[in-house]
Amino acid sequence: MKTPASIQSHPVHAMLVALPLGLWIFSFICDVLYQVYGAEDWRITAFLTMGGGIVTALAASVPGLMDYLYVRNRNESVKKIGAFHLGLNLAAVLLYAVNFYLRLQLPGDHKLPIALSAAAILILTISGWLGGEMVYVHRVGVEEKEEAVHSAMEKSFKYR
Repeated sequence: MKTPASIQSHPVHAMLVALPLGLWIFSFICDVLYQVYGAEDWRITAFLTMGGGIVTALAASVPGLMDYLYVRNRNESVKKIGAFHLGLNLAAVLLYAVNFYLRLQLPGDHKLPIALSAAAILILTISGWLGGEMVYVHRVGVEEKEEAVHSAMEKSFKYR
């Protein structure tokens, strides 16, 4: 089921989610390295990559919301999965926003920010599983052969 948020039949949301996920995972790794080695550079890098993850998550959310609004009226089971996926993603971004703010207020060696990051990664893991369920099981964002043939035929007749 192809959605409007795609470029050349490739879903934009799926392309963009790699950025915040990678940044947030790297942020957590930097937190762990800071806890182990105490080098201030790791703490600063964790903070900056977390901020980058928040910004890129907001960018990825736009096509994700477009996909959700498109499929929610077409398939009841996908609608439920999509709503839960959306809710978990919002919770994770909110958790990271609070985490980002706390890092500005708390001393660098405080344990709460790293615990919040671990919780957010757990939430994102569940959300990612649900996203995969929508794509690989329910084929959301995937242009099936029949759709591709129909789309090609429409374009062919359109240009005649």
